[in-house]
Amino acid sequence: MTTDLLKVEDLSFSYHNLSGETAALSHLSFSVKKGEFLAIVGPSGCGKSTILSLLAGLLTPEEGGITFYGKNGRKPGIGYMLQRDQLFEWRSIWKNVTLGLEIQHKLTPENKKKVEKMLEDYGLSDFAKKRPSELSGGMRQRAALIRTLALEPEILLLDEPFSALDYQTRLTVSADIARIIRSAEKTAILITHDLSEAISLSDRILVLSGRPAHVKAQVSIRLTLPDDSPLAARKAPEYTDYFNHLWEELSDEQ
Repeated sequence: MTTDLLKVEDLSFSYHNLSGETAALSHLSFSVKKGEFLAIVGPSGCGKSTILSLLAGLLTPEEGGITFYGKNGRKPGIGYMLQRDQLFEWRSIWKNVTLGLEIQHKLTPENKKKVEKMLEDYGLSDFAKKRPSELSGGMRQRAALIRTLALEPEILLLDEPFSALDYQTRLTVSADIARIIRSAEKTAILITHDLSEAISLSDRILVLSGRPAHVKAQVSIRLTLPDDSPLAARKAPEYTDYFNHLWEELSDEQ
């Protein structure tokens, strides 16, 4: 039986300011299995990014809770990729991708070799001495992923990491990064507004209601593919039915 890496139970959260209270999440519950690629979709402003902030420990739940590997389990290492790559222009690509290791005093010869291998595998070894502005948007996102993977997280939180890319680049880069994540056998949670992206990349999709969000539907994705390419997923015979079903669920929330 596959282990639940994390479990969210009856989770509620509100934002508070001088104007009052804004409920973001209401009695939200779901689980994620080790090695699973989960996508989360929902109306704009429904609290999708809030979920990732709670999972990362940047926010504290007001009600309910989050457990990892069972109630007494340890918290796994978590990697967080945001919409922007957050690369520092004054540092080379090498200095950027090793930043986390440097901060955590883990820049050992062994870890340096692992980073060098990732740069080579992901087509960036010739750009290690370049500045971020010298790379394309897709290459910058690959560099951001290497920086995240260098710390060997067990779970990746992906907050619309492809949204700043043009459509053609987005298709290619999202497929590449999904393949990298799967080959590294990482657990991933992706926030996206793109239903095609959610269907083609994930094993399962959570559909959230409008704010305050709760889980409205869960859709397991099973595609008949000639290969495991996310790009090929859009031509799978089941693709249209999944897309229409998700569209109908979200349309009810508009």
